[in-house]
Amino acid sequence: MDFGTDFKPVTVQPQEIEGLSFQMITAELGEHSFSSLEYPIVQRIIHASADFELGRSLIFHPRAIEAGINAILQGKPIIADVRMVEAGIAKERIQRYGGEVRVHISDPDVMEEANALGTTRAIIATRKACAQAPGGIYVIGNAPTALLELIRLVKEGKAQPGLVIGMPVGFVSAAESKEELRKLDIPYITNIGRKGGSTIVVAAVNALSLLAVRRAAGELG
Repeated sequence: MDFGTDFKPVTVQPQEIEGLSFQMITAELGEHSFSSLEYPIVQRIIHASADFELGRSLIFHPRAIEAGINAILQGKPIIADVRMVEAGIAKERIQRYGGEVRVHISDPDVMEEANALGTTRAIIATRKACAQAPGGIYVIGNAPTALLELIRLVKEGKAQPGLVIGMPVGFVSAAESKEELRKLDIPYITNIGRKGGSTIVVAAVNALSLLAVRRAAGELG
């Protein structure tokens, strides 16, 4: 294929591109303390962001990976904070085990209540999700207020998430919300600092669902 440039790509085969990318990530990341089950998530997050600082800043609760795999295999729902997160998740792997991806941010009742109370839709959407989806995987990449509300509900015994993937991006309350999440003794995947976003949490969910597929196939211990 002629790209009309002096530079010629190493390969145009998708699987080869991904494989080469993962090799480069492993080589450049070097020594690390992530476990064999945590590393695939780190790798895919770096692959999605090209950000090694972000990858190194990831923090996993000791029960995070097992909790996430079990939730997927048990068909627990995945609750996304925004539609952009929902769009990026590989739904076939979630649906294979009876799960689904939910997002309530644009539900009419959520918008109406948020307007009436003068608060964010993310907060009201989180309350709705917690009432309907105990044991679900909560995936927050954009709204620190959603993560803070989830933390409040957990502390009050009104939320029982199976796993929280909390990596909202931003300047206002983003880093602080992650600090608060790390104080809880519930399964979570998060990071230190302001970085995060939709593509980051999507990469984490998709890596986790691949681990679930491998577990179901007997490839993981």
